[in-house]
Order: sequence, then structure tokens, then C-alpha cells
Amino acid sequence: MKIFVVNETPGIAQDSDDVSLERRCSATPATVKKLTLAGASITVEKGTGLLAGYDDASFVEAGAKIIDDRTSGLKEADIVLYVTRPTQDDIEHLQAGALVIGHLDPFFQQPLIEQLQAKQVTAISVEMIPRTTRSQKMDALSSQTNLAGYVMMLNGASQLDTILPMMMTPAGTVKPAKVFIIGAGVAGLQAIATAKRLGASVTAFDTRPVVAEQVQSLGAKFLEIDLGETGQTSQGYANALTQEQMQKQKEGQRQAIADSDLVITTAQLFGRKPPLIVSEEDIAGMKPGSVLVDMAAENGGNVAGSEPGKTVVKNGVKIVGTGNWPNQVPKDASDLYANNLFNLLDEYWDKEQKRFVLDLEDDILDGCVIVHQQELRNAMLIKHFAATEGDA
Repeated sequence: MKIFVVNETPGIAQDSDDVSLERRCSATPATVKKLTLAGASITVEKGTGLLAGYDDASFVEAGAKIIDDRTSGLKEADIVLYVTRPTQDDIEHLQAGALVIGHLDPFFQQPLIEQLQAKQVTAISVEMIPRTTRSQKMDALSSQTNLAGYVMMLNGASQLDTILPMMMTPAGTVKPAKVFIIGAGVAGLQAIATAKRLGASVTAFDTRPVVAEQVQSLGAKFLEIDLGETGQTSQGYANALTQEQMQKQKEGQRQAIADSDLVITTAQLFGRKPPLIVSEEDIAGMKPGSVLVDMAAENGGNVAGSEPGKTVVKNGVKIVGTGNWPNQVPKDASDLYANNLFNLLDEYWDKEQKRFVLDLEDDILDGCVIVHQQELRNAMLIKHFAATEGDA
């Protein structure tokens, strides 16, 4: 089978410092070598790994062919790998029956998904990979979100005008900074762990009481707020709160926000707009010089006034909405993501026929294959698109 690895920032120099660029790549020399040994033919678009620290020569050494003609790569490929998703122009050049894999953001990219349907390709959205024990090695959403938690913590710390750890000096004692993390999923737990390593005093809150033990095991305090029945989905995501529960959460966490030097919000609802959990009133109660980091700024935001891709100041409080957090550590992010994709392909690779076998009876593929033979397959997406059309 022919696998094409797309360069999502074509024509960009290796020393580019433009933070808005996608710096990750969907394959590395290590995964190219393993796929080649499995019998796949790998073509990599020129410059694909430059911003992640991998030059073209390293891909050639691993067994790949480098091409500068994106169109021919797309036309000939049986499988096309992305970090993000294809452009509309890319889709026009795909052959019917090709398999496209990437972060397709399907709930918010309906026209693109419909174009994939019309082109008669098969599309795997890595966000939709079920969170099961067997799929952990393929779970790109978790691997990238884990890095996001680390990066957000460092971003927030770099914006503070204080240090994080307690420091005792002849000139006096510096108290540890207070960090409050809202949302203790994969990103939140990594942010907690990073903050503790840096010596901060950490408090965290999550609508799922079941994660309290995980928070405490990392040395942080869990903020108790009685919201009544909340729970989580079968995939481990927090359930959406009622308006009454949202108000209780805001009231319960207001003092913790006011007391904190750094607040990180990680609340995102799968396939839905994130909840607004830090209000203008909360920000007004924070100390000048405090910092808010909003993980969800790109998708609507958890924090009032946050702006995607920017750091803004309100009432002396910095609100960081940089977004695409794993992009700031592109080498590790690429290594982990490329491994996720290799593990996905390897799980269904027929070693005798040397090809990927699309088994739609398998629970993992059944969950993440969202388009096949012009059919929209995922029940959540079908319901979401129908509701969107109904609101139009």
C-alpha cells in the first residue's frame, strides 16, 4: 500500500519562528522505518518534518521517498496521514477509496466532512478513537492533551511576575505561588503534576468527584463543591452541567480563583462548545499580576474575554489563549502522534497481504471511521449535524 505523509506547512524554512504554523508531523523516521519493514511504500512531502527537527534526509534513510509534488502524492496514495485535516483542494485530488487519517475536528467541520463523503473516501478522525484499554496506544487525543497540560503550565508560569516555589533567602522568604486548575482530565492532571514539580501550592476542581483521588495522589488539594449528580460519559468525559449546577460551580470556585496567582482552565465538552466557567466578575476579583490560561480559547473559551492565539490583559490580569499547545513542543508531540498512527495502522495490518484491513466490525474502527463509501457512520455526528441543520 502507498502511504503519503503530508507537509502541513509547505515552503516553510526550518528556522521559522512563526508560532501560528503547524510544527508537528504525522510520521517520523522511526515510524517510517517500521511501516517500510511491514511492506508499505512511504512517500513524504518535502519539508514535512523540518519544524519538528527531522530533515528530509532522515526520512530517506528510513526508507521513504521524498517528493515536492503534493498533488501526485495525494492522487497515488492509498492512505494519507495528517496531523490536522485535508484542505478542500487536497480532497479534490484524492482517489476514491483512499483512507484519510487526522484530527478532522468533525463536529465543527461539517462542509469538509461532506466533501469527504462526496469524494467516496474513508475518513478516520483520531479524536473519535474510543478510550478503551486496547486503544490506549492509538489515543492521539490523550497523547497530545497530555503535552498540552505541561505546556500550559509553563506558559502560565512564564507570564507571572512571581516565582512558583517557596524560596528562603537571607533577604526574606518567598511564599509558593498558588495555582488553581479547573478540570482534572488528562491535561489538568499533567498541569497539576508540572505545577507541583515546580514547587507551587496547587488546588484543583473537577465536576467528576471520581477524579479527586487522582488529584490528591499528585499532591494537590481537591476543591469540594457539591453539585449533586454529575458523573461522566462512557468515554470518561465530564457530563454537561445544568444551569443550576454551573452557577453552583462558579460560586464555589470564586474564592479559589481570587486567591490564586495562576488559574488554568481545561474544561472542554466533546463535540460541543466549551462552558464559560470564569466570568468577568471572577476576573475583577483577581489580584493584579495574576494569570489565567484558557485551554479552550480556540473553541469558544472557558474564560470571559479570552482571545484565540493571543494574550490579553483585563483589570491587570493576563489571559493566555495561545491554543494548539502541543505545537510548542513539536518534536515530542510528533513522536507521540506518529506512534499513535503507527499503532493504529499496525493493529489492522495484514502482514501477509501487506495492507491495511478496514474491519468495521471492530469496536475501535467502528468508533473512529466517520465516513465510508459516502456514508456518515458515527451516530454522534449524525445527531449533531441534524441538530445543526434544524437550528439553521
